[in-house]
Amino acid sequence: MIKNIEPIENYCIKTDKIKKPKNFISKIGIVGAGMVGRNIARMISRNGLDVVLIELTKERIQMAFKGIEQDLDNMIERWGMTSSEKRAILSRISGTTECEGLKNCDFVIESVKSKRRHEIIEDRKEIFKKIESNVSPETIIATNSTTQVITELSNDLKHPERCISLHFISMEPDSKMVEIIRGYYTSDRTFEQTKRLAKLLQKQVISVKEYPGVISTRLFIPLINEACTMLMQNIGTMEDIDKTLRIGFGSRLGPFEMADKIGLDKVLRWAENLYEEFGDLKYKASPLIKKLVRSNQIGRRNNHGFYTYKDNYNKKTPNILTK
Repeated sequence: MIKNIEPIENYCIKTDKIKKPKNFISKIGIVGAGMVGRNIARMISRNGLDVVLIELTKERIQMAFKGIEQDLDNMIERWGMTSSEKRAILSRISGTTECEGLKNCDFVIESVKSKRRHEIIEDRKEIFKKIESNVSPETIIATNSTTQVITELSNDLKHPERCISLHFISMEPDSKMVEIIRGYYTSDRTFEQTKRLAKLLQKQVISVKEYPGVISTRLFIPLINEACTMLMQNIGTMEDIDKTLRIGFGSRLGPFEMADKIGLDKVLRWAENLYEEFGDLKYKASPLIKKLVRSNQIGRRNNHGFYTYKDNYNKKTPNILTK
């Protein structure tokens, strides 16, 4: 006899305490259909929930669907999915350029491409206001940003208590963990419901106090900066520095491989935002990162970063600009 089975109701979001006290979350909105947004959409849909992507143009939505389909095809090639599962996942994802598409969403995640802090904070605040004007008062509004804090993003809203940070690791959207950060206004209900959603998505919750960078980004930026310093000092080759982290410490990717997968333009923005916030030199972006970004060598997205990639990232050689 099987014992200690938790009822599935524990992993649902209650969208209306009075009328539907045990209603499952049925639809999630994602504002921003770039690489991170589409990865979150794919992950959520794979767990059986409906998703609506919001973007500025139909072309961007089409690009997002094309990227999702390619990601699913890659999983099929690795025997990680069947064609029928792919069809089911795609059937649960829709896209629109109108914020009215968020009307029936129970949870909305803002995942707009980040810029420097002084350029993006007001834009994100406006996005939050648009989201709030198109959803019910019970709908939870979250940001996937790591370097902007939810208190600042939500302080002009009518219901800031339903806002929270929900950070999925961008380079590993299928990672088994998610960082949840409650702001000054975040209610206990919002926090608990967000934890239930994370468990529904089969994620282990890492609860983080509200500071820019959360845990993951503040660990990674000094790591990649130090790896760049060692490379420029000729302490070791790029391959050997990556091997040290992979083989010596059991990481799946080395620091340069991780940076290429994330995108060096994003790494640079994170570093600049953290340095602006804390003024600590450990967050100041390495000149090597700046050199590559200025040359549009931003990583896997265009096959040129710290490494130059071929054959769907299976073959790579050090970028000549790193020597």
